[in-house]
Amino acid sequence: MNSISNKINDKFWLVIVNPNAGRRKIEKDWENIRELLLKAELQFHTVFTEHKEHAINLTQEFIEKGVKKFVVVGGDGTLNEVVNGIFSQKNITSDKFTVGIIPVGTGNDWCRMFNIPFKYKKAIKIIRKERTFIQDVGKVQYHNSSDQKSRYFINVAGMGYDAVVAAKTNRDKETGRSGPLSYLKNLLTSLFFYKFSTTTISIDENDEVIKNKTFSLSVGICKYNGGGMMQLPKAIPNDGLLDLTLIKKIGRFAVIRNIKRLFDGTLPDHPKVITFKGKTFSIHSDPEISLEVDGESLGHSPFKFEIIPLGLKMVIGNKELP
Repeated sequence: MNSISNKINDKFWLVIVNPNAGRRKIEKDWENIRELLLKAELQFHTVFTEHKEHAINLTQEFIEKGVKKFVVVGGDGTLNEVVNGIFSQKNITSDKFTVGIIPVGTGNDWCRMFNIPFKYKKAIKIIRKERTFIQDVGKVQYHNSSDQKSRYFINVAGMGYDAVVAAKTNRDKETGRSGPLSYLKNLLTSLFFYKFSTTTISIDENDEVIKNKTFSLSVGICKYNGGGMMQLPKAIPNDGLLDLTLIKKIGRFAVIRNIKRLFDGTLPDHPKVITFKGKTFSIHSDPEISLEVDGESLGHSPFKFEIIPLGLKMVIGNKELP
């Protein structure tokens, strides 16, 4: 570790690799990625995650050694863990860090927002150029049984039906059955057993509340989740506001007829959909609804969301943001 500490400077990257990302695609692709990193003449050290949330611990460990620049080789979940590693330590403010990604996951939704190429060589070229964007970060308080917990996120949090579909998709990943169409398959098959909830939402801690029979909820910083769906098409990642999309109680066949709206940005135009912006959202539900954050399944309601304006510097692609 001392030899690594001696190499750390303002050009040094810690590369955090999730060997399970992309249905264990890394097992055959890592040597190629490593060679491309070397050819790009990046200064880096590599560590591999060994279990869920290990990237949080690795990020904290290497921050203590002086690392301020991270490259994630994985998907949205690994990226989320690195972000939580940065924000869960309090010794160095988040604006001192830079995070990039070489996408190897199944969804890669944060990458879609920021024009990160899915080709390894092109993604590494982006990291070498180090064009950065300072984006907002979200924080959600939720419950796991009787315990209150919290999680940071840089993309989208889903509740209700969205979280049910994400949980099924994550189970598919664990058994090696996930793929590009896994989320869409689970979106359709889950319709036949899902039960609606009554949600109560308070925006910016106002006394006025919004109460509805609810199918699904999304709160986020960016536009995409579920492998390219746009549940928050009006989201602006540096406006200091969270976006919320609520889909009211809706028939299963109406969901099927309107799936294209999830992809073409017209979801808010549907009469069963309402959208809001705010710095905080408090959400209660009867019965409880579950939560996913950046694709990772967590706990259940009640929830409290808040925004951290301009919270983290990210390496982004060359094109203008959508």
